[in-house]
Amino acid sequence: MNFVTHLECANCGAHYPKDKPHQLCTSCQKPLWVKYDLAALKKNFTKKELIGRPPTIWRYLEMLPIEKPECIVSLVETITPILETKRLAAHFGVEHLFVKDESRLPTGSFKARGQALAISKAKEFGITKVAVPTAGNAGGAMAAYAARAGMEAWVFMPQDTPVINQKECWLAGAHTFLVNGLITDCGRIVGEGRKEKGWFDISTLKEPYRIEGKKTMGLELAEQFDWELPDVILYPTGGGTGLIGMWKAFAELEALGWLKSPKKPKMISCQSTGCAPIADAFAKGERFAKKFENAATVASGIRVPAAVGDFMIIDAVRESGGVALATPEADIPKWMKLANAQEGIALCPETAVCYGALEVLLKQGVIKPKDRILVFNTGAAQKYPEAVQEKLQHVDCTKPIEWGKI
Repeated sequence: MNFVTHLECANCGAHYPKDKPHQLCTSCQKPLWVKYDLAALKKNFTKKELIGRPPTIWRYLEMLPIEKPECIVSLVETITPILETKRLAAHFGVEHLFVKDESRLPTGSFKARGQALAISKAKEFGITKVAVPTAGNAGGAMAAYAARAGMEAWVFMPQDTPVINQKECWLAGAHTFLVNGLITDCGRIVGEGRKEKGWFDISTLKEPYRIEGKKTMGLELAEQFDWELPDVILYPTGGGTGLIGMWKAFAELEALGWLKSPKKPKMISCQSTGCAPIADAFAKGERFAKKFENAATVASGIRVPAAVGDFMIIDAVRESGGVALATPEADIPKWMKLANAQEGIALCPETAVCYGALEVLLKQGVIKPKDRILVFNTGAAQKYPEAVQEKLQHVDCTKPIEWGKI
């Protein structure tokens, strides 16, 4: 049973029918929300319904916009584990530090959630051609789900996108193009191609369903924490759909009466000094972010100089009592190494900035040592060989081993 009532502009509040595909609001060119009849959902869907369901994002089907389950396009989007990281906790001097490891999802990142929903809804609407600008992982996920759905896919990415991302798009059969610019330039190309090529634009927040897929991160962690949310969530922010989606999930869970406490987490939007439009706008008390000039960071997923949902990210952060901040680009390899070496977690460079933010916010007292702190690892470190520049030592097996040098 589907409980969607309509789509609504997150900025001006204009309403749109749910039975047609939409991009941005035609009035103000801002993103659309999916809205539900939460009263009816509360009456017809309870926690007990989850018992015995498969451990995938589709266990929350009633809280998702799918109207035709037969159109679901899936690569088995598993519930991702939450790992307690005691050695890292000791390093930071905190009592409870967790990582939710999204690298376990298909194509190795959290992008699988959004693309699973976006492509499934596109299939419902009879769409056969899709396109996306990407910093890497979103393109790989879209290409994979489009292939699964039998759709034609076009991917445009900056020419310095990690090579693994380039190859996975090509392998999935997508028409893959490298662009001598940033993701915003790729987005412009995709937008211009809608009329020329007849594809549907699945850019971040330029269609309303990727955010619904990202919402499942919030639904999952609430269930995993037995419906009592953590005190703090640190999230690497580029386009921001994950942070926005979780905040939406928490509001919907509260309306359903599923949460044990009305207290919600402080949402911490984490960026690198190499690309920090959200952090800069937050620091200035602004709601809309200016384009970040000369964006450059090894964390390609957060190299988004202008996010269409900037005000949605900042609204969520402020409503939660959280913070948006940037930490030094040069520290990314350090935090990647620390998490991998101490906990065995293949931390991606985007998530590394969260540990820099945690260090700063503990010193400032924004985060307390007794808080339950959750960090999202949004992708697998193995997809970013360019982010690890260390040279390994060599051993000459044709000569006696010099053990003193080993």
